[in-house]
This record gives sequence, C-alpha cells and structure tokens, in this order.
Amino acid sequence: MKGADLRHVEARAMHSARFRYFDFVMVGFVVVLLLSNVIGAEKRSFVNLPGIGPWPFGAGILFFPISYVIDDVLTEVYGFARARRAIWAGFAALLFMALMEWTVVHLPVAAGWTGQPAYERVFGSGWRIILASMTAFFVGDFLNSVVLAKMKIWTEGKYLWTRTIGSTIVGEGADSLIFYPLAFYGMPDWPGAALGAVMLSQFILKVGWEVLLTPATYAVVGWLKRKEGVDVYDVGTDFTPFSADV
Repeated sequence: MKGADLRHVEARAMHSARFRYFDFVMVGFVVVLLLSNVIGAEKRSFVNLPGIGPWPFGAGILFFPISYVIDDVLTEVYGFARARRAIWAGFAALLFMALMEWTVVHLPVAAGWTGQPAYERVFGSGWRIILASMTAFFVGDFLNSVVLAKMKIWTEGKYLWTRTIGSTIVGEGADSLIFYPLAFYGMPDWPGAALGAVMLSQFILKVGWEVLLTPATYAVVGWLKRKEGVDVYDVGTDFTPFSADV
C-alpha cells in the first residue's frame, strides 16, 4: 500500500479512536482564548524596540498567540477534524462570554456600588468589538488549521517549523486584518495611523511569539504523538468549517 493510501486509512481509523489528552488540550485552548480576550479588552501597552521606539500592542497579545500554538498542536497531532471541534468549542465559549458580559453590565446596580464605570469599561464591549472578535477568531483559526494540515501533507510530515510559522502568518494575518478595522475603524480615539500601527505591531509580535515558542511546540507535539500513538495526515479530509464530524 502506498504511503498516501496508508495515511488515508490511518486518518479514517482516527475517527473512532479515543485519546487520553485531547480533552485537556482542547480545554487549554478554550481557557487561553477566553482569558486573553478578557485581559485584552481595554489594556493597551507599548514595547520599546531598538531603533524604532515605542510600538503599541494590546495586552492580550501576550497570551492570545498561545491559542494559535495549541491550535497547531491539535491539528498536527489529532488532525483537522478534531481541531475543528476545538475551534467550534472556543467560538461557542466566546459567544456565551459575550452574553454573560452583556447581562452583568446591564443588571441594576446595588446601592453604594462605585465601580460600575470601570466594570462597564472592561466588560461592556460594544457590538462592533464582539462581532469583530468572533469573526476574526473564526476566520483566523480555521485558516491556521487548514494551512497547517495541508502543509503537513505537502511536506510529508517534515519540517514542522515551516507549518507552524507558515500557518500562523496566514491565520494571524487574517485575524489582524479583520479585527481592528471591524472593531475600531472610524472611532475618534483610533485614528488611521494608530490603527495601522497597532495592526502591524500585533501581527509581527504574534508571529514572533510563534517563532519563540517553536521549541516548546516541538516538545509538546512529540510528547503527545508518543503518548497517544497517533500522527494524523489529513488526506481526503473535508476541510469545511461547518461540520462537527471527526
């Protein structure tokens, strides 16, 4: 049996397999996604780059790229279909978090409570930011997973770093291009120059995070493949995002 045919059979066999660590990895993905959205809601920071000076970035960027690393691990080890389930779980969690935030912000305020303005600033994201965040996550993460899965076939499983970095460039690029214009374009405190600077710095820093975390990605991927006894190649996989099949 040829290698591609064997991998196709292996991918089908994985559909009914049970894994010891998949659930933990998926929970980690969702937790990082939710918390990075919460801490990055309003906080804007600067990093001083030699020869360039202060460059703005959202505080959530310190942790949000880890969700892409986990997405890479899910796709590389368990295949696109299971990564797709994790992405849908993250999307549903973001939707529920948005509902929770809207509810608690609009509840009647107790007498003596003085923290409502700060509470609303952090948790009272407008519809534009919520829509932008969910759209950017959906498109970016699915592109990241699809690109990595297809590159794994093209490279025959070699050169993991090319897949993790290449897929992140595509996924994070889409995320940045979608989120910031949808969320902030036209707002008084977000002039065009500032918006472009934040978009560019966010993209570069996220990809930089992926590069720095490459050794950790290699270690986690190798450990999971050994423990789970699996290495999925998505030959013949239906890459539609609108499915829950594994």
